Amino acid sequence: MPEAIIYPLENYTFGTKEAQPEEDPSVSARMKRLETDFKEQGMRRSVEAVLVVHHHNHPHVLMLQIANSFFKLPGHYLKPNVSEKEGLQEILNLRLGPEDPKEWNNKEDWKIGEKLSTWWRPNFETYMYPYIPAHVTEPKEKKSLYIVHLPPKKVLSVPKNMKLLAIPLFELYDNSARYGAQLSTIAHLLSRYDFIFEQQQQQ
Repeated sequence: MPEAIIYPLENYTFGTKEAQPEEDPSVSARMKRLETDFKEQGMRRSVEAVLVVHHHNHPHVLMLQIANSFFKLPGHYLKPNVSEKEGLQEILNLRLGPEDPKEWNNKEDWKIGEKLSTWWRPNFETYMYPYIPAHVTEPKEKKSLYIVHLPPKKVLSVPKNMKLLAIPLFELYDNSARYGAQLSTIAHLLSRYDFIFEQQQQQ
């Protein structure tokens, strides 16, 4: 069983930076852009980070909340020819790193771990599956989720139009009604880890 050291939520400071508006005003607009991009570039690749801390000796996953209702993991689409791990580091810096790119330090800030799951979008629709349906020959999007190991202490800079919340695994578990199929499976994905709860706040 792989081990993962997680640190107290209190070790992390949440700062703010300029807002990062959603690229599409609606779900239908997002699907339309996906269709346009697919014609130009082929299947879209996206990556998301599972960042784990602990609070009251229970693992919590850091998630972005938008418009007080929509939850998502920190992530985005990959540029063509960029590897998943390299792209995820850049995306995490853009999402949660300092406003000034000169302050980014990939090696210490984000330690990209193993891939936890892969989701596939078979059509230009919102549904994604943890497999490619048998009749689908050209998936429209591939999304990869990675566990990302945080340093003992860090300032996380959150865009002004978002909130960064720590969601306990017991809240995510079997709760697709609130969090959707992908996020509600995270508790299962993390169950193979032997978490080491670091208690001491790092000075």
